[in-house]
Amino acid sequence: MLILFVSQFSSAKAKTVCNTCELKSLKEAIAVAHAGDTILVKKGTYKEYNIVVDKPLTIIGENFPVIDGEDQGEIIRIVSDYVTIDGLFIINVGTSYTSDHAAIRVVRSKNFLIQNVVLEKLFFGIYIEKSNHGKIYHNKIIGDAQNEYNSGNGIQLWYSKNVVVEKNIVQKVRDGIYLEFSDHILIKDNISTKNLRYGLHFMFSNDDVYTNNTFENNGAGVAVMFSKRIKMNQNTFRNNWGPAAYGLLLKEINDAEIYNNVFEENTTAIHIEGSNRVTYSGNNFTRNGYALKVHGACYANVYEKNNFAHNSFAVSYNSKINDNVFKNNYWSSYTGYDLDNDGVGDVPYRPVKLFSYIVNQTPETIILMRSLFIGIIDFSEKVSPVFTPDNLLDMSPQIKRYE
Repeated sequence: MLILFVSQFSSAKAKTVCNTCELKSLKEAIAVAHAGDTILVKKGTYKEYNIVVDKPLTIIGENFPVIDGEDQGEIIRIVSDYVTIDGLFIINVGTSYTSDHAAIRVVRSKNFLIQNVVLEKLFFGIYIEKSNHGKIYHNKIIGDAQNEYNSGNGIQLWYSKNVVVEKNIVQKVRDGIYLEFSDHILIKDNISTKNLRYGLHFMFSNDDVYTNNTFENNGAGVAVMFSKRIKMNQNTFRNNWGPAAYGLLLKEINDAEIYNNVFEENTTAIHIEGSNRVTYSGNNFTRNGYALKVHGACYANVYEKNNFAHNSFAVSYNSKINDNVFKNNYWSSYTGYDLDNDGVGDVPYRPVKLFSYIVNQTPETIILMRSLFIGIIDFSEKVSPVFTPDNLLDMSPQIKRYE
């Protein structure tokens, strides 16, 4: 297939677009180009929208030429396989309450590459629709979203597979990166910050990998819902504060691995509902309101070799039933001893405090957090559990923090 493709386009030529050239717009250049051609767009401003790329082309901007959609609607739509967009500066996508206008939309295509593109004053940024085997690489997407109802997402994938989203910066949109019904996606080395809602939001998307991303200062953090076989590792979830904000929200997630991540200074580091057979290991939970907030039916999960350091609440549970395993974790509030000096506490640690149960039932009681009375009731629950799971123990708490 590759040999046929190369042979077919072996006579590919370059066409140049500029304000003084014969071809003065991208639309004109696409109309006269042949499959496999390269279109070079010189520096300048080109006021165009509804540009349709309907043949295999490479479109390269020289010194970031501006494609200005003048708020009229969608700017570039790709409907062909083997299309590359590289080095454009796209602004002024039209806002619509009935259509998801995007700066760049890819529809039913494969083997696409969108890289080194700057997007500003947008509705949706890059929208991938029913497209496979592509890459979104090293783009900068800066929105000016004020309200959720009239803003779109920075990078959106819908019913797509085998796409790499790597080294992008996304800010000030509704959701930084959004996936729905998209499998086998790699989300790597991205920075998603200051977005109205989620830095990352995905649903009904299986077998995806998220690694080495930063999600910081987003309105509601990161939400992961109704998906299977997810791997999240070496990501940073930081400074996601607010009454409905989480570092990471997990809802109906099964057979997943969450490891070697940093959760720092979030209202709730991980909020978990109805998620089963998930392994949490090697994570750092530091200075969060809640490190783990477990709600609903969560079974057969393993929490091991994590650091829980200086969180207001290490673990919050809303049930007396526990079917999860806590082992070999470091807890900064552990006060036990290690007489045999093997690095493991000789006394099991009970991470769920009665006060966390009380706050779940009556949030206003949080104002009593530092009172002597709270210390007394927590101690009494520790000695004789009534409201918290009596078998929720870390039998091998670590004396020293994992490095």
